[in-house]
Amino acid sequence: MTFSNRISAMKPSAIREILKAPNDPDLISLAAGNPSPETFPAQEMAEIAAGIFSRNYAAALQYGVTEGYEPLRVRTARRLSGKYALGREFDQLIITSGAQQAIELSAKVLTNEGDVVLCEDPSFIGALGALRSYNVRLAGVPSRDDGSGMDMDALEAALKTTPNVKLIYTIPTYQNPTGSVMPEASRKRLLELAKQYDVMILEDNPYFELRYDGEYIPPVKALDTEGRVIYAGSFSKIIAPGIRLGFALGPEPVTQKMVVGKQVSDVHSNLFFQILCDRYLEQYDIDGHIEKCNALYKLRRDTMVESLQRHLSDKLRWRVPHGGFFLWCERLDNGDGAEFSAAAKAHKVMTVPGAAFLVDDTQKSPGVRLNFSLPNPAQIEEGVRRIAAAVERI
Repeated sequence: MTFSNRISAMKPSAIREILKAPNDPDLISLAAGNPSPETFPAQEMAEIAAGIFSRNYAAALQYGVTEGYEPLRVRTARRLSGKYALGREFDQLIITSGAQQAIELSAKVLTNEGDVVLCEDPSFIGALGALRSYNVRLAGVPSRDDGSGMDMDALEAALKTTPNVKLIYTIPTYQNPTGSVMPEASRKRLLELAKQYDVMILEDNPYFELRYDGEYIPPVKALDTEGRVIYAGSFSKIIAPGIRLGFALGPEPVTQKMVVGKQVSDVHSNLFFQILCDRYLEQYDIDGHIEKCNALYKLRRDTMVESLQRHLSDKLRWRVPHGGFFLWCERLDNGDGAEFSAAAKAHKVMTVPGAAFLVDDTQKSPGVRLNFSLPNPAQIEEGVRRIAAAVERI
């Protein structure tokens, strides 16, 4: 059987494959990027859902417009504008099936086969896969060793020397997988470089409200005065991932092309959950809910850091993330992170080797990504203890 050029060379997501692991009660996963079910507002959602089915089922179960349920679009745009200064008169917000679709649609409308997308190296597996699916050429820009994200000098050098760059992809706040945070000065320079070389920026920002300490830094989109940035946001991390709702905020000519691209993909995002999400935002305190999420995740992050310090400080180095879901570790001996992950798996602990996040995933990486949002503190402590025993002779 012959497959299309777009799909024939693509590989399954390493993380999605890990999630297919057998349902072994003794298995501890530090690999997933899932929010904790303890944060899901299930009771509130159940009450809203009952009201929808009793009074508004026809609208919720019918076809909707591709741009998204209008009340949710308006409410989301107002919250982003009022709280974070996101969006200007030339921008439009559309609802997508998760931030993943916002990334995929950006590639669909802005790139041609053979064009170049510059992105942090390492970076989010899902975004790399979406970009690769359009036969673009990915060019990695290294992240700085001090945890300040994409190296702007390296980005400028890449823009100077690389033809056909159409897009810069970045996760500037609590980056996946490294947890790095791009300083405001770097964000301003990023915008200046994008303007100088006439390139669009895709800012993927699903974690930015999950801040446990450290200073607030405005999103790149908040600094965008000329429609240079497409902002991909998500309800997955602050409400629930299974509702598959995200949004794209960007210049209207771009988002309208994204609407056309979405129409031939899924017609519109799940309308029932769009209505439910809108009513949740209307009736409940989303900011108070996020504060509770942050308290839970901060405890788990601190538990992981303390456990690593106790058991693995002679094997790994890491930087404590100020937010997000992940702790990025690197082997002190700069050995292969895949070897480290394999040893952990043999002791029933799942981790993700750093090579999975590289632009060139045939290369080796000393990195290993650990997730602290899904496992509870006891699982985190036991998982780290098992890893320490597993890698004793590496």
